[in-house]
Amino acid sequence: MPLASIPSPSEGVWHLGIIPIRAYALCIVLGVIVAVWLSERRWRARGGQAGTIVDIAVPAVIFGLIGGRLYHVITDWQTYFGSRAIKEPYQALFIWEGGLGIWGAISLGALGVWLAVRKRGLSMSAVADTVAPGIAFAQAIGRWGNWFNQELYGSPTTLPWGLEIDVDHGGEPGVLYHPTFLYESLWDVALGFALIFAGRRFALHHGRLFALYVAGYTLGRFWIEGLRIDPVGGVDHAVMFLGLRINQWTSIVLFVLALVYFFATRGKTGEEIVVVPESGSDGEAVDPAHGAGQADPGAGESSAQADESASGGSASGGSASGGSASGGSTAGGSTAGDSASGDGADTPSGDAQPEAAAEPAQPEGVTSGGQEEGEQAGPAEAETVTKEKNTR
Repeated sequence: MPLASIPSPSEGVWHLGIIPIRAYALCIVLGVIVAVWLSERRWRARGGQAGTIVDIAVPAVIFGLIGGRLYHVITDWQTYFGSRAIKEPYQALFIWEGGLGIWGAISLGALGVWLAVRKRGLSMSAVADTVAPGIAFAQAIGRWGNWFNQELYGSPTTLPWGLEIDVDHGGEPGVLYHPTFLYESLWDVALGFALIFAGRRFALHHGRLFALYVAGYTLGRFWIEGLRIDPVGGVDHAVMFLGLRINQWTSIVLFVLALVYFFATRGKTGEEIVVVPESGSDGEAVDPAHGAGQADPGAGESSAQADESASGGSASGGSASGGSASGGSTAGGSTAGDSASGDGADTPSGDAQPEAAAEPAQPEGVTSGGQEEGEQAGPAEAETVTKEKNTR
């Protein structure tokens, strides 16, 4: 046995009472959590609403698991069906035993995302660019599930980082194998950071960052796939075509398509929808940054005019230093408008001072708080000032 090597875990399943806790599933779940957390931060930084990525992740994960398993069973059908089958057909449903094709997971997972963003009215390309680095990191974490299952390892090697594989999982005594799970994990981590850098440095939008992810991942997957062997029952069950594994051909096709899309959209412009304005009670769009409950400036102005008419046209009786008496609002949170009694008092309680009755009435155009604008402006100007304050 070489002096240096990477041992394989003796156990990939732990039991919590009668409940099995599988390392393969934990790696996938942890990868999803990291991807959602990072994508949520990136989405908010882009101006999107909090919680959007979390909601989208639910159908994406469900569709992704189904698609990943379908791809694995279709491309590795000889394991479950036919004369060379070493497993029962119903075991194709045992997802916890390993076997998720990333191509199927991304494809069907993208369908789940598309359905979710279409319902919300968001741009699919904006979501794709946002989640691209997170997907790479999720794959890097998920690959460690293959280590626990002692599967998808490479051909024999004499390198000091060779991987030990038990006989029960297809290994031979004293032989080390390429840890392809580790190669792909490191590649995916580097790809994730490269995507974050490229997105910030070159401002890649309209799906171009996601295309860069596809190109980068397939480039690494091609040479890593060439090192792999899939011995099951002493037989390599990898599907071959023209001397290459089917996953290598898939990598080539997707790599070319990603580059074509990347360069074809280099001049694409236009706004991508990351926030859909909410509708107010009158059916008009409301800025989400202010919320649907934001006071309508026009309504405040009309209220102020109505109060002014009711009090004989006095600006001091209809509004309290920049806030409508009927609406109870203040301009900029000023305590000078807290009194809504209409008596022109400036005290928090709104009670009139004894000497207030003896004071001569303020001329029209002067506000009750003695604002500088009211003192210097004429009646018409004072009315304009009052309306401007009410609409702030």
